[in-house]
Amino acid sequence: MPELTLNVNGQDRKFDVPADTPLLWVLRDTLTLTGTKYGCGAGLCGACTVHLDGNAVRSCVTPVSAAAGKNVVTIEGLSGGNSHPLQVAWIAEDVPQCGYCQSGQIMTAAALLAKNPNPSDEDITNAMTGNLCRCGTYNRIRKAIHRAANGGGAK
Repeated sequence: MPELTLNVNGQDRKFDVPADTPLLWVLRDTLTLTGTKYGCGAGLCGACTVHLDGNAVRSCVTPVSAAAGKNVVTIEGLSGGNSHPLQVAWIAEDVPQCGYCQSGQIMTAAALLAKNPNPSDEDITNAMTGNLCRCGTYNRIRKAIHRAANGGGAK
């Protein structure tokens, strides 16, 4: 196995794993960054979403070799002290119920806001499609994204 290097949350990390290992398992098992969740294993639910060079990707179906030499950001690296406007808005809008999908939801929303800082409802729907929330907090997710786009802040 060749040694791979990833820049994860601003730090270069080296490890030996098979090149086809899903990025999710490297993040969770090798690097112990457990904020990124395993949901479906097929890239269909969004719980495993991370940023790869600023783009939202499903880490359960992304081979680690595809991330080598690129910047990976997980929910742990999105901000210090949960201070990202989306994290603040998520709390202010009481978005989570069970919370399992939330890191993937936030990472997808963060990629959206980085590309489109003032999204319409349609933009949000299009970006968030495929991020499943079994608790059905979609309306609160939308409100939180709009809140973050408008400067965030607590209630």
